[in-house]
Amino acid sequence: MIHIAVCDDEVKIGADLERDLTDILDKMNVRHKTDMFLTGERLLYELENGTHYDLIFLDIEFALSEIDGVEVGRRIRDVHHNHLTAIVYISWERKYALQLFDIQPLNFLVKPLRYEKTDEVLRKYIKIAGLWSETFTYKIGHAAHKARIKDIVYLESADRKLILHLAGGKREEFYGSLKAAYEEQLSRFDFLFIHNAFVINYDYVTALKFDHAVLTGVTLPLPISKHRRNAVKEKYSEIMKKRT
Repeated sequence: MIHIAVCDDEVKIGADLERDLTDILDKMNVRHKTDMFLTGERLLYELENGTHYDLIFLDIEFALSEIDGVEVGRRIRDVHHNHLTAIVYISWERKYALQLFDIQPLNFLVKPLRYEKTDEVLRKYIKIAGLWSETFTYKIGHAAHKARIKDIVYLESADRKLILHLAGGKREEFYGSLKAAYEEQLSRFDFLFIHNAFVINYDYVTALKFDHAVLTGVTLPLPISKHRRNAVKEKYSEIMKKRT
């Protein structure tokens, strides 16, 4: 569970950010809770009463606050001695960036906030916080095994078994559900669920056609189910847009 605070007196910007956070984290299957604040004082009051936030998106200028976001950050670090909470500053002005060095923010985002930048910051935080494993885990018999996510070319379901196809031609077979493997471990990465029998890694796709995908090092194209074509196309475009 990630506990997030959004502190911004521009209601629409705060609401839009909350919506984007929910959308991104839901897609990554990361449990979360978000609290909204309109002033720095209200956020500090909550912290002083024992509430802990893992990640704070903090505006710098408040129309109805006697302290700005820079001072709020300083109090979090120096008065509350909290160096664990990650702070992401948001502002219309880039000029504040140099004032934030001692507060050690995770990032500085310029308004208007872009979905892609928010997504990038969340992924960075999750990796730093160790909430996102870079390995795929599975069992063969009673023994636990791991494979690096970046080495997975595709995962195949056949005869109640899963076949893990890895870069270099290595294969691993084990019992499991393709749907569960995707939803619990692979969906948060750039994988495409193209068929009831295939989940593929975007990084190895050399061509995505109407009804099949061509992967690096894989001799035959893999079919895309008719009922999954629209979802696969949308996810592929989403990943491509995010990366560019």
